[in-house]
Formats: sequence, C-alpha cells, structure tokens
Amino acid sequence: QVQLVESGGGSVQAGDSLRLSCAASGTAINSYAMAWFRQAPGKEREFVAAINWSGANLFYSDSVQGRFTIFRNNAKNMVYLQMNSLTPEDTAVYYCAARLDRDPEHSDPRRFDYWGQGTQVAVSS
Repeated sequence: QVQLVESGGGSVQAGDSLRLSCAASGTAINSYAMAWFRQAPGKEREFVAAINWSGANLFYSDSVQGRFTIFRNNAKNMVYLQMNSLTPEDTAVYYCAARLDRDPEHSDPRRFDYWGQGTQVAVSS
C-alpha cells in the first residue's frame, strides 16, 4: 500500500509559480511510476505530468508542456511538480497518483492504483 499526501497548493496571481509536493509512505516508491492529475470544477480529471520509476522518462500534457516540470527524489520518497507561468486555466485540485511501473502507460487515471487527497491551486488574473 502506498499513502500519498500532496502539499504546496495555494492562491496565486497569473504568471506566478508554485511547487507541489507529494509525500509517499507505506512503501518505497522506487518501483512506481508517479503522476500528477488535476480536476477543475465541473470537469473530468485530466492528466498533467508523469515520471517513470527512475526519473529518466517524463511526460506532459500539451497544456503544461514547457511550463511545468515533474521530478522525484526516491531517497526521500517524494515527487514534485514545479509550475511556472501559471494561468487561470490551471486552477484545479491537483492529485498525486502512483502505479507500479510495469509498462509505459502514464496518462490514464484508471491505471493508477493509489491517490492522494488533492491540493487546491487557484490562479487569478
């Protein structure tokens, strides 16, 4: 079992930056692919970014490519999402997710087994 706890959300202005953190416990995550998803009010949960077990392979949605960076520290059992140049369209609850890294799947939320409770990000114009 993997427990995930997100932190770092908040209310910011357009153009600002935030760094989200995901603390994992219960087991070492060095065999897990990790991802960030987000869900805005009235919308489906959408993929944001993913990273494979080693950190060598990174994946981003088109909407955040070039602005967001996902990285991990397996020694600390942590995953991060650095978000730059935020826009109001980035407003959502952001979730950290984990799955054993058995195949290249990285963007389908149904394939992820463990989820955090989410952290709210609000970006005003």
